[in-house]
Amino acid sequence: MADKNLVRPTNRHHYVTGGLATIALGLFVAAAALAVVKPSSQIDLPAVTETSRSLALPSPFPEASAKFSSPFIDETRIKPGDTVSALLQRLDVDESGLLAFLTHDKSARSIYKLYPGRTVQAALDEAGQLVWLRYYHTPASSQDGKPLSQWLEVRPDGSGGFEAAEQSEQAHTHVRVAEGEIESSLFGATDKADIPDSITLQMAEILSSKIDFMRDLRKGDRFRVVYETHNAQGSDVGSGRILALQFINRDKNYDAVWFKPSDASGGYYDFDGRSMRGAFLRSALKFTRVSSTFGGRKHPIHGTYRNHKGVDYAAPAGTPIHATADGTVSFIGAQRGYGNVIILQHHGKYSTLYAHQRGFAKGLKKGSKVEQGQLIGYVGSTGWATGPHLHYEFRIGNQHVDPLSVDLPIARTLEGPDRKAFETMLAGYKQQIDMLAALQEDQIQLAGLASGG
Repeated sequence: MADKNLVRPTNRHHYVTGGLATIALGLFVAAAALAVVKPSSQIDLPAVTETSRSLALPSPFPEASAKFSSPFIDETRIKPGDTVSALLQRLDVDESGLLAFLTHDKSARSIYKLYPGRTVQAALDEAGQLVWLRYYHTPASSQDGKPLSQWLEVRPDGSGGFEAAEQSEQAHTHVRVAEGEIESSLFGATDKADIPDSITLQMAEILSSKIDFMRDLRKGDRFRVVYETHNAQGSDVGSGRILALQFINRDKNYDAVWFKPSDASGGYYDFDGRSMRGAFLRSALKFTRVSSTFGGRKHPIHGTYRNHKGVDYAAPAGTPIHATADGTVSFIGAQRGYGNVIILQHHGKYSTLYAHQRGFAKGLKKGSKVEQGQLIGYVGSTGWATGPHLHYEFRIGNQHVDPLSVDLPIARTLEGPDRKAFETMLAGYKQQIDMLAALQEDQIQLAGLASGG
């Protein structure tokens, strides 16, 4: 046997000794074709000739090895309501003292919480004794931006007891392609195409501004997707991000590809290099009301008539504040009447200001890069404020403009070196998308593998 683990079969084997053994040897023929063409009835097919030949058996006849260097591995998936005892029974693990160890020893505490859908594996030697037990409690996490798989591993300690330790391994990232057609729903189509739910949710999020996935889908709509998947210990442990996507809804094409420009955070762009999201959000708060508009007003504290250079949004203290666009922190701290304030410099001549904050998001400092929608602080009433609210300013070339009425900049379009890098990367993804499209259009037909004996 090779040094590969053997998965224990579920059926039992019967061995017959003595007597005569007859071995039939067959020839297997496999055929595969890219295109299948129906032959014309006018063609005379050649006659089929069958031949046979007797082969002598080796003498002495080799016997199968009775010893295996690798353990037999069995696996089960945790179900709702499962117990540790039930899992051990399904895995045919019968080790004295193991159940008590797993349920009481602190080193095995991660198995105290069984998550439905996670897997447990057991490796047994040829005598049925435990080699190791693994509970993959965190199949996919992230460390320093890299996928990581974590599990609890239990082994006999050599003196009649057991020892447990947490193990981890960096998962390997692979790229997969898939295609599908809508019959009843998006999830129904992606399930049929064996696409993970997390990728399906990304598809809906990426194209949410283009397609209403609750109302716009029609039977016959098609999609092609290139995405990342993470693998550890020979099993899929999670999915990454979508790399490229094409969706045909009502005969109209929508496409997206992931790209990170040299001076901004990564995001999705259409195949023409236009950003899939607007350059600016209208509001930095998700739930709010305008309490003071842009323009002249009587100042609530000083009582004098002054020009209000921003818009005030009333909200409870502690309400999260989000960046309205990608940018760089040019100022963070206290600034007279503004109180705690953050100023973000965006691409080109645009900047935004967020004042009267109670506190800032952790880790932010001058020079920090932020993404559109990222948490930057919390509503407060610092500085010249009569109550909790956000004072928001929108500036173009240091000139204040009304954020409620200004025509916000259109989505970013890649230019210069970024455009060249984007087109180089896109070319590879388009080849994969075009291949999937050809499959869907039946331009390529894969014949099934035929065999006989």
